[in-house]
Order: sequence, then C-alpha cells, then structure tokens
Amino acid sequence: MIIGITGLGLIGGSMAKAFIRAGHTVYGNDINKAVEDAAVMNGACHGKLENHFEECDFVFVALYPLDTIEFVKANAHRFKKDSIVVDLCGVKGAVCPVLFETAEKSGFHFIGAHPMAGKQFSGFKYSSADLFDGATMLIVPKHYEDIETLGRLNCLLKGIGFGSVTTTNAEEHDRMIAFTSQLAHIVSNAYVKSPTAEKHHAYSAGSYRDLTRVAKLNENMWSELFSLNRENLIFELDGIINSLEQYKTALEENDTGKLCGLLREGRMKKEAIDTEWKEQK
Repeated sequence: MIIGITGLGLIGGSMAKAFIRAGHTVYGNDINKAVEDAAVMNGACHGKLENHFEECDFVFVALYPLDTIEFVKANAHRFKKDSIVVDLCGVKGAVCPVLFETAEKSGFHFIGAHPMAGKQFSGFKYSSADLFDGATMLIVPKHYEDIETLGRLNCLLKGIGFGSVTTTNAEEHDRMIAFTSQLAHIVSNAYVKSPTAEKHHAYSAGSYRDLTRVAKLNENMWSELFSLNRENLIFELDGIINSLEQYKTALEENDTGKLCGLLREGRMKKEAIDTEWKEQK
C-alpha cells in the first residue's frame, strides 16, 4: 500500500516507522521541514507527501484537532478517489461530523481513529516502530460506512502491530476518553504543583512515578483537547473533586471509620473492575 502521513511527531512518526517495517511505501510531511528531512534520511519515509497525495491509498493525519479539520478540507480535492483518510487526534465529536461531510462531497472515505498508545515524551525522536504492538486502535466511522472499507483499514492496522481494532462513535469516544486519559493528565499535572514536590527526592518510589508520568504534557495540544471536550471533562472533574472532598472531610473530623470506609469502597471498586475486565478478556 501507499501511505501518506502528515504530522511526524510521536504518533505520526511511529506510524511511519511501523508502516515501513510492514513493507509499505510511506510519504510524510510535517510543519517542521527539519523533521521531514530527518524522517526521510532515517528511513521512516520514502519521500515527502506534498508530491504524492494523489497516489496514496491511505492518508493518516496526526495533527491537533482544529489543524486536522483545516488540513483535510484544504486537501480534499487532492485525495485519491475511494482512498481512506484517517485522523489520529484525541477527540472525535469536534472533528468527525465535519469531515464525514467533507469526505462524502469529495469522493474519499474519512474515518476517525485514536491509538491507545503513547509515551510521556513527544516528537519524532521518540517515535518507534513498535509503539503500537499489541495496542488497541479505536475507530469512529460514519454509521453507514461500508464493510469493505472498514475491512481494508482493519487489515492495515493489524498488519502494523495493533492487537485489536474497536469501533465506537464520537460521543462515546469523547465521554470515555475524558475519564481514561484527559482527567488523568489534569490530576497528574495538578499533583506536581504541590510545594512538597520540590523536595520529594529520596522520599518517593513507584507511586510518585506512576502518578506523575503524564504531568510532563504538551500544554498546547492538551489545552485544545480539553477545551473541545470540556463538558465531558467537567463532569469527570466534578466527580473526583466531590470524592476528594469526602476524604478531606473525614480527615478534618478525624473520623477514622469514615476514612476507612471510603478507602474500602475504592479498593473494592478497583477489584471489581479488574475482575470484570479479566472475565471479558
């Protein structure tokens, strides 16, 4: 297959390397021309996408959400007829409905996607061909997308290492991602703002590392993602703030029984979720 990728950061760069590993032809571009050149020189791309739009069977868009919309609309006339254009950004409600319409008018297929893989670092230099090995790819097709098109994408993704491809819709995607990803990034980022964090060395172990791993985020990207999914994220923030207030009240009242009960509830909830997950697998 001939694959186009725009945006050669961690995700786009890893996609490029994974497709190269699988034997596909890859053309890429990036706003940073030095990154484009590095991708070609390092063998992550066969050349630059600009001259090969019309050849691509698939085009993956690894940009911020608003940039994704702009890119696909601006190049809609250049995509090969019946090709599949796939976005890789972290929200779908603001992107998919608009680009479903654009694709239908222009004769290509658009499918939203979100790889459930990443690192706490960003940029092409941290990209790797094995980033998606065993990972889940969430896809958001239009509700009447044909089976053959979905099969083409599924086969391509499995061929570069994804362990599973799960179909969902934009609303469910954004609701769940607000909890599993966006809330975690905010909590981690807020946690390290404690003045105690500056003196934590020699006092921390796995708990600190686990909780703060995603605090070193890309603020430009994440603020856009948070804003575009703000209703779902506010709902999750209200929930965790309410829970934290309960723990705080128990401590203020020196109510060990209440505190123990809250901790027990959390432990049992985690155990039940883990058991259900194991049974489903």
